[in-house]
Amino acid sequence: MKKLLKILGAILLIVVLVVVALVGYLTIDEYKPDATEKTPISGQCDATVQTGTEYTFMTWNVGYGALGDNADFFMDGGKMVYSADKERVRTNLSDISKIINTENPDFILFQELDRNSSRSYYTDELETILGALNGDSLNRQSTFASNFNVAFVPLPVPPIGRVYAGLATVSGYEVSDAERVALPCPFSWPLRTFNLKRCLLVTRHPVEGSDKELVLINLHLEAYDSGEGKIAQTNMLKDIMNSEADKGNYVIVAGDFNQTFSNIDISKYPVLEGRWEAGTINVEDFGDRFTFCYDDTNPTCRSLDKAYADADKDPQNFQYYMLDGYIVSNNVSVNEVQTVDTGFKCSDHNPVTMKFVLKSE
Repeated sequence: MKKLLKILGAILLIVVLVVVALVGYLTIDEYKPDATEKTPISGQCDATVQTGTEYTFMTWNVGYGALGDNADFFMDGGKMVYSADKERVRTNLSDISKIINTENPDFILFQELDRNSSRSYYTDELETILGALNGDSLNRQSTFASNFNVAFVPLPVPPIGRVYAGLATVSGYEVSDAERVALPCPFSWPLRTFNLKRCLLVTRHPVEGSDKELVLINLHLEAYDSGEGKIAQTNMLKDIMNSEADKGNYVIVAGDFNQTFSNIDISKYPVLEGRWEAGTINVEDFGDRFTFCYDDTNPTCRSLDKAYADADKDPQNFQYYMLDGYIVSNNVSVNEVQTVDTGFKCSDHNPVTMKFVLKSE
């Protein structure tokens, strides 16, 4: 009996030492970006944005190339950690590229884009998609801001492992400046060490014949907190938007808000019992200088508590959301917003496109 207790004690001690060592390593290695950081701009563009010309915009949370219609996810009530094999990741990225080529946007804002992660088999998804797009790649510029940079995420079993992912903005028009702006992090130590560090990716585009700029804000706000994080991040976003509007700049905010705009009638996509419920952004809090734009013809997001293939079996018991859209300043005229119905084949989000014109001063 004593020998057994010694063995159990030794095993427990080893487990404790491993946990302490892991927490210590993650603490030392924790990603701690500055409040603001310049992000490298790749490529070059000959074109400059003009007033009075219609442009097409696309925002898309691509689910790191691994959240296609086959996938569920443990954080959303499903079972999967690794939700795609390497071939399925390649197929998803190929399908994403084909849809982008069909829509042919002038500006693309990506969220949940992996660059070097075990969950997507260390695929550089930005370079993969850029390489598959139509047209001359030399006439595009791109920039990337990490919001998830952890050497080893230890949870669950099997663990997620290495993650390097974030936001990317791709433009067919000159980018004069790109900056990562850190958002408030709602998590405390030690959870903070292996959690996302959310941010805004802010790009500036000269407007021909004007001293004003087109300011694009790419975002993916908090999802897995009790609500305080989303509120703090939304308030910071509002302050930045107002600051740019005060300068007379053209402002477009797009991405995955992980919240629903208060001007959307979500009765079309009711929250089912026991499912995650999105928070709400009160559009009135932003004043009358901004317009919140969406298209609820199709949902922008589906639940990951089960694979989408199961939706056909019980369509009334599948959860959909409206989480992706646009906010534009009043000097931007919006001609059309469309949620593109992809059948959630290659991501748990549908892309949302917008056609817009910058008004003359």
